[in-house]
Amino acid sequence: MLLWLARLSNWISALNVFQYTTFRAVMAALTALAFSLLLGPWTIRKLTALKVGQAVRTDGPQTHLVKNGTPTMGGALILSTITLSTLLWGNWENAYIWILLGVLLATGALGFYDDWRKVVYKDPNGVSAKFKMVWQSSVALVAGFALFYLARGNENNILIVPFFKQVALPLGAVGFIILSYFTIVGTSNAVNLTDGLDGLAAFPVVLVAGGLAIFAYATGHFKFAEYLQLPYVAGANEVVIFCSAMCGACLGFLWFNAYPAQVFMGDVGALALGA
Repeated sequence: MLLWLARLSNWISALNVFQYTTFRAVMAALTALAFSLLLGPWTIRKLTALKVGQAVRTDGPQTHLVKNGTPTMGGALILSTITLSTLLWGNWENAYIWILLGVLLATGALGFYDDWRKVVYKDPNGVSAKFKMVWQSSVALVAGFALFYLARGNENNILIVPFFKQVALPLGAVGFIILSYFTIVGTSNAVNLTDGLDGLAAFPVVLVAGGLAIFAYATGHFKFAEYLQLPYVAGANEVVIFCSAMCGACLGFLWFNAYPAQVFMGDVGALALGA
């Protein structure tokens, strides 16, 4: 949203800084970090008051039993700060921004409903596996079609190994959508399985999002993409804003999620961050 300030640079030259991806990425990370740290205590108090506590399996290690009752669904804070920061510093005219936010919030809604059934209705199973798979599959297929539509007519639907330009596998429409499907559904459930212990999911997400931000910046910059033998993807630089906001939000959440954890992200955070 603040990108429009760069249009006023003819009158105020200092505003030209808003057009730079690196500046907006840093500010997106700092904004998400600040909101997470500021709203974290309030979120924990609200979750505690609502008695939204983490249930710990009794057949696990005895040391894990002390975590029983720790507030969960803290992932709602992460998603809120990512969305706010991305909208604040991202380019609203970029389609990738809206696809990423759509996948984030759609899978987050599924996780929220799953958590709500577990902690409010005391349903230990949450939503059924069939319902969860149908929801995730729908989101993944819609996102896959949208991404392929943006990539049509160029080399962006080719599977490559970074830095090895000679290794390239044309995917076509079907292959592209299938790969997108398994990537989104697979990573979403992988992070969901990881969550549950102090800082176990948040920090790996920071590392992965940071790595994706670097590749997004390189592929969205024509000279860097050419030098590193990566395909140039117009508009991919805006993905850096989203990934930076994710890093900042997760680092802020990690302050409260590190040992001893005061809050867990729950399915609302894990399913969304993985997707």
